[in-house]
Amino acid sequence: MSLLDMVGPVMIGPSSSHTAGACRLGLVGHFLLGEPVREANIGLHASFAKTGKGHGTHFALIAGLLGYLPHDARLPRSFADAQAAGMHFEFHDVELGQVHPNSARLRLRGDSATAEVIGSSTGGGVIEVTEIDGFAVRLSAASPTLLLRYEDTVGVIARVTALLAGEQINIATLLCTRKKRGGDALLVIELDALPSAEALAWLRNWREMQWVRLLPKLMDG
Repeated sequence: MSLLDMVGPVMIGPSSSHTAGACRLGLVGHFLLGEPVREANIGLHASFAKTGKGHGTHFALIAGLLGYLPHDARLPRSFADAQAAGMHFEFHDVELGQVHPNSARLRLRGDSATAEVIGSSTGGGVIEVTEIDGFAVRLSAASPTLLLRYEDTVGVIARVTALLAGEQINIATLLCTRKKRGGDALLVIELDALPSAEALAWLRNWREMQWVRLLPKLMDG
């Protein structure tokens, strides 16, 4: 057990699960969309819906969508900052089934992209993303994470892993899921280091690739 496990994350309060974790869920949406959020439709599940206002969940989610970290002093004024940036947002209660009580669904739209994220804040600022654009995933943001959406084609995974090996980057976990054979697929790779800008640019130019996103490490420690 680390010191962080005992004392909790560095954050703007009041709650590690409802504030710091919620901010990190917003950050996942921020990086996944890949451009400024113009519209955010946010569904709050169970405990997030019932006690979120008192624990700062609402302003923390919006702060994350703006790219603010949990310890950023601007968290409490995120609503005003979002409105100044041209972001329209709304909250509502939602039933997400058998997930953690501190869960949310973020439906996001930018100028040219859309994204949907379902995730939970499991305590101490720790998060688990369970769904991205309808694909079932398991993502914690404890390590840099490469996300690739592409047309399911033979050899794509081998080429991606060869590229990472060429950059001397070790893979911590790898998850690939697809909606049907030959259809859309999502590859989620947790890494020990960040790939270069040149490697990301090369990936984006592949014929099969729909989008490439890089999620930095969001956890403390």
